[in-house]
Amino acid sequence: MSRNLPTQEPPPLWRLSGRELADEVRTRLEALWRLDAELGQLLVEVDSRGVSELYGYGSTAAWFAHMGRMSRGEAKKHLDRARGVNPGRSIDGTETPAAAPATGAAALAGEIGPHHIGRIVGFLKKIPAGVSEEDRSSAEKILVELARQATPHEVDKAADEILARMDQDGKEPKDPDPTERKPELRMRQRKDGWFDIDGQLDPITGTRLSTILDPLSTPRPAGEDKWPDLRSTSQRYGEAFGEAIAMLANVPDVPGGDRAHLVVTVALNDLKSKLGTACLDMVSELTATETRMLACDCHIIPAVLGSKGEPLDLGRAKRLVTPALRKALIIRDGGCAFPGCHRKPRHCDVHHAIEWAHGGLTVLRNLVLLCSAHHRLLHSSPWTVHIAEDGIPTFVPPDYVDPLRAPRRNILHQPLLR
Repeated sequence: MSRNLPTQEPPPLWRLSGRELADEVRTRLEALWRLDAELGQLLVEVDSRGVSELYGYGSTAAWFAHMGRMSRGEAKKHLDRARGVNPGRSIDGTETPAAAPATGAAALAGEIGPHHIGRIVGFLKKIPAGVSEEDRSSAEKILVELARQATPHEVDKAADEILARMDQDGKEPKDPDPTERKPELRMRQRKDGWFDIDGQLDPITGTRLSTILDPLSTPRPAGEDKWPDLRSTSQRYGEAFGEAIAMLANVPDVPGGDRAHLVVTVALNDLKSKLGTACLDMVSELTATETRMLACDCHIIPAVLGSKGEPLDLGRAKRLVTPALRKALIIRDGGCAFPGCHRKPRHCDVHHAIEWAHGGLTVLRNLVLLCSAHHRLLHSSPWTVHIAEDGIPTFVPPDYVDPLRAPRRNILHQPLLR
């Protein structure tokens, strides 16, 4: 006589480790994408049989909207996506090939989701009629491979680049504006003494002004006065504009050039182990991890102490990231080099791929531009970065993001196809 053994219930979520939680999220995402692809196959089958004969509705989108309790527009998006990646049937019953078969296969495998599928299908519809089927298929495969690890925005960027190569003539240019645009600035003083200012600037002047105002308009850190900076973006830019005018009136040089030099004092073992604290300009206390971030930007002068507190090394001028080296980084990276990030160079710090504490040099092949968020991520997570043989920063995700740890790059600032 057999007994039914009790099934073991899964552990509560609070018992799962960070790695286990990430694995569960990835597993469910893949299952969700597979289910969405299978749902698309069902929708196309209903559509091919004729929804009017099956259920009496005037269109498949109307029937699906009723079934899914969603808007007609939302249902149509599902249906258009499904039609693009699944084969259909013509009036005589013969099968018609899918417009994006590789995309459909990747979706059924749970490798890409609907947010990528719609973009790839939309791109294929834009391809000019004269392009060969082989080139269409090759372009689709490039985007599908990219979509397995890239953001939808990156897929859009790559699609635009491929489309430009396929249709190099582009759209017919519009007639030039008969009136030449010129910069304008209008100022009007109100009765209360305040000024109203509006106008338009040419790209060069606007970029120069933005370069000056951006560093002056960053939100104040909460640690300065224990309160968060509640100013709106326009208020911060207004105060930054006033500060820039005051600087211009008092000094001959326009602000926005070199950064201040700060001395950070830290024990060598603390710097390497990420434990302990450091001292900023002999006043403010920092964690060793924060110090490692500062040490990446070589405008910081690190003073490293031995076990007995004796100065082992003081950063010298030759370690500083020179303006010429920073310009070379801007030309190479184009902005934050982290995959999928669109932040511009003026919002970026310089990060050492091999950290200064471990002998990393301040040379182009060891430096990478990172925005503050991704700079901190590199220092506080298993993400790693190295400069590949072709000189481009390449990032390796932790295994909980990608079990295969496939290398990734940011294609938003540079072309996908070289």
